[in-house]
Amino acid sequence: MANKSRIKRKKAAKKTKRRLVIFAPLSVVVIAYFLISSTNYALNIIALKREQRDLEQELVTLKADEKNLKNEIEKLKDPDYIARFARENYLYSKNGEYIIKIDDKTKEEKKKDYTVNDNYLNYVITGCIIFALVVVIWMIRKK
Repeated sequence: MANKSRIKRKKAAKKTKRRLVIFAPLSVVVIAYFLISSTNYALNIIALKREQRDLEQELVTLKADEKNLKNEIEKLKDPDYIARFARENYLYSKNGEYIIKIDDKTKEEKKKDYTVNDNYLNYVITGCIIFALVVVIWMIRKK
């Protein structure tokens, strides 16, 4: 009787090991896929929020430009303003005037440079997740 009990336990242990060998890698792959997808979606959301913020700032700038252009249209209806504008911008002069042009070397840069490469960040996070999964599996097998 004791031998039959032992044999049944060994068979049960072998079946359990077989199940673990089959289902453990499958579950690791599913978990890794879920984590990679989640990370990718999170990075996409961050990039879209950054783009939304930039577009909102551009909208504010464009609205201000629209207001300035409407003011400019009103000013261009005045002949004195047109004469002064032509003298300043197109180097027209009255009789007896001398024109001296001075270049303006200070210009504002409005573009922002994002140095973070989203793909690189995605690969680093994915690698860390896979490494953590391998360590966890290794520790479970050690026990």
